[in-house]
Amino acid sequence: MKLYRLQRTQTLPVGMQEAWQFFSSPVNLPLITPAWLNFALIGNIPERMSPGMVICYRLTPLLGIPITWISEITHVDPPTYFVDEQRFGPYRFWHHQHYFRPVNGGVEMTDRVSYCLKYPFVGTVVHAFFVRKRLTEIFDFRQRTLERHFNRQAGHCKPSEEPSTWQPKKRSG
Repeated sequence: MKLYRLQRTQTLPVGMQEAWQFFSSPVNLPLITPAWLNFALIGNIPERMSPGMVICYRLTPLLGIPITWISEITHVDPPTYFVDEQRFGPYRFWHHQHYFRPVNGGVEMTDRVSYCLKYPFVGTVVHAFFVRKRLTEIFDFRQRTLERHFNRQAGHCKPSEEPSTWQPKKRSG
């Protein structure tokens, strides 16, 4: 099984509290998700996240086939950090860390995603030709949408400074 990683860093021209208010509200997820995913929250969603909160949503990532994705918010440290983990969905493993820190001109937001595909034998090929491309499209859309939402001029976002963002993690031992 290969562990893949994606990291994105973006500077938003807002204060920590405004950034936290936006990102800690699950109802904002549809705003930063591409329309082609047909993303929809399911059930009653609290206004603010908290540790242990479960979020259910439906999306159509492939061939218009709807799937249910269930995430749990496992860690919350306002206004600097939270983690969501997939409990049920398209991945074998999905761990998404969200970091916020004040910088000159606003807040630097970093997404760190670690994930594994469900079918390891075909997963490498599926990742190379489909999953990597789709996740790139999703996070590119998110970046552009956040720039518009927070009235940020294009060009102030920077890709991960890690040299091998999409490389599988080497197994130790």
